[in-house]
Amino acid sequence: MNRNDLRRVDLNLLIVFETLMHERSVTRAAEKLFLGQPAISAALARLRSLFDDPLFVRTGRSMEPTARAMEIAALLSPALDSISTAVSRAADFHPATSTAVFRIGLSDDVEFGLLPPLIKRLRAEAPGVVLVIRRTNYLLMPALLASGEISVGVAYTEELPANAKRKVLRRSKPKLLRADAAPGALSLDDYCSRPHALVSFAGDLSGFVDRELEKLGRKRRVVLALPQFNGLGTLLAGTDIVATVPDYTAAALTSAGGVRAEELPLPTQTFELHMAWRGAQDNDPAERWLRSRIQMFCGDPDSLT
Repeated sequence: MNRNDLRRVDLNLLIVFETLMHERSVTRAAEKLFLGQPAISAALARLRSLFDDPLFVRTGRSMEPTARAMEIAALLSPALDSISTAVSRAADFHPATSTAVFRIGLSDDVEFGLLPPLIKRLRAEAPGVVLVIRRTNYLLMPALLASGEISVGVAYTEELPANAKRKVLRRSKPKLLRADAAPGALSLDDYCSRPHALVSFAGDLSGFVDRELEKLGRKRRVVLALPQFNGLGTLLAGTDIVATVPDYTAAALTSAGGVRAEELPLPTQTFELHMAWRGAQDNDPAERWLRSRIQMFCGDPDSLT
């Protein structure tokens, strides 16, 4: 096919194809693209005719891509990224008048500890923009970025899609959070003997602290596991339960009163909090503005270099 032949190709069909590759479902693709299922089914029929291949074969409740579909997707994804970048570079962004919708993925600790000051800044500069916050973590981030459900995310990350970009936003140290009135800092013995609360997205009863304690031949006892940080300070109030949380989350909780933070009585490493974003939107003026604000108001000074 030469470039003149591209005139008969509807770019929207390629967007539908990419969405079907991610969702493996006509229903979910329709929801993602805000279209009806008949429209997605019709687009799929046209795609099958265009590529002369079934593209997707139903397997139970899922649609599995054919070998030809996998080959097309490998070529199409970077091409769509390039088109998106070319179009976005041509558009100016004016925060004061923009009505853009930004889709951001945040882990719970970031949403609780760092989102409030970011919201205040964004509202001051761009009162017309809309923020859609999605809950994410190192397990969910790759799929959310790859599918375009978020354009940028802030969390501790590991593996990311091949075209994603990432930078260290801040280096965080854990803090000990307590609500009792006993004077002085807790010793390691006190720390291990106290009951502990743990915030865990997956409902785990152990975390990095337990690995560090194991190196010292020590253990702690978790008596409360929570899915989020909101309300943690209230739950600690009037009890001898302690919690180990990121320093920025500790700052948000102590500012509300009722709890205080101190250093842990054991050596711990710092953790890198990352900002990751879709490579296709690396040069998008609106997304660059958003990332600069996330860096300024969620990052530490080292992230600005």
